[in-house]
Amino acid sequence: MKIISWNVNGIRAVAKKNFFEDFKSMNTDILCLQETKAQDDQVAETLAQIEGYFIYSSSAEKKGYSGTAILSKQEPLSVSRGIGIEEHDTEGRVLNLEYNDFFLVDVYVPNSGSELKRLEYRQEWDKAFFDYLKELEKTKPVVVCGDFNVAHKDIDLARPKPNYNKSAGYMQEEIDGMARFTNGGLLDSFRHFHPEETGKYTWWSYRAGARGKNVGWRIDYFLVSEKLMPSLSNAFILNEVMGSDHCPVGIEIN
Repeated sequence: MKIISWNVNGIRAVAKKNFFEDFKSMNTDILCLQETKAQDDQVAETLAQIEGYFIYSSSAEKKGYSGTAILSKQEPLSVSRGIGIEEHDTEGRVLNLEYNDFFLVDVYVPNSGSELKRLEYRQEWDKAFFDYLKELEKTKPVVVCGDFNVAHKDIDLARPKPNYNKSAGYMQEEIDGMARFTNGGLLDSFRHFHPEETGKYTWWSYRAGARGKNVGWRIDYFLVSEKLMPSLSNAFILNEVMGSDHCPVGIEIN
């Protein structure tokens, strides 16, 4: 089974580019999307031409903001939205599909913001989301993917020193939040297969030709329950896929 995750930075915008051709070439069993920036009916309308997939979405109360969606060849056993905490569940950030062997959780983690105005909220979110995932694990293993809006270690961004504790996405509080996941039994699949690889990023600023220069950040992840790791055969980053300021990432499960 191949699962791919992609922050599309607006499903309606990316659909006007090469999204449908890219989706076809990915040949994936499941595609998880973040930052759809659309209501559920708009997601359904935009993706209506895709055949052979069940389509689910979770939209924010605020129109044109946040949002997640999943396209799946296999019909899941159950579908749920949010983590069950009202203050965290108004922005369509979590979509959970249950399959026979695992829960698949699609997440768009809140950004702390350019002036770090949401950094405190972000810390509350990280802890609540971790607790939610560990509760799921009591039933079966978890695969959680999406835009976590944090580079975990120096190797995960092109310019760690000038950004450390100055920029959203590389604040110590955010790094600690990611460490809570990876130290708490949810392993970073890409680093499992590529522990020392550098220069593999998933997001680039639109400023100063960052993508062409590969001045990027790895902030999109697949975290996998330890119990499920033996079934994992690959983890990859599709740098060549354009259309968004993020590129897709993926895993393969035997």
